[in-house]
Amino acid sequence: MVVSKTELFTEVLQEQANIFKALAHPARLQILQFLAETKTCISGDISEELPLSRTTVNQHLKELKDSGLIQGHVEGVKMNYCLDYEKVEEMKKIITEFLNEIKIPDNFCCK
Repeated sequence: MVVSKTELFTEVLQEQANIFKALAHPARLQILQFLAETKTCISGDISEELPLSRTTVNQHLKELKDSGLIQGHVEGVKMNYCLDYEKVEEMKKIITEFLNEIKIPDNFCCK
């Protein structure tokens, strides 16, 4: 039986990796910031807000949708994009827990 390498890790680590992957590009961070600042669903072409082509923006939107951080709903011929605030809160918790597990020793010597 063939096993995906990600399956060799715990479900928690896989979930953390998915969140970090979604945040691993400045365009995706800018999309999240833009949606957070507008505090509403954005209808139409979000690529007008980024210095990237529409195709590239759509690829980043897909990554964010796949991670669950944003939602996209078709309305007529346009797509509405919104933050999924529950997932964003979950993301905050995941990141905080991950970072809290990293203990820096008192005698930390590497600078």
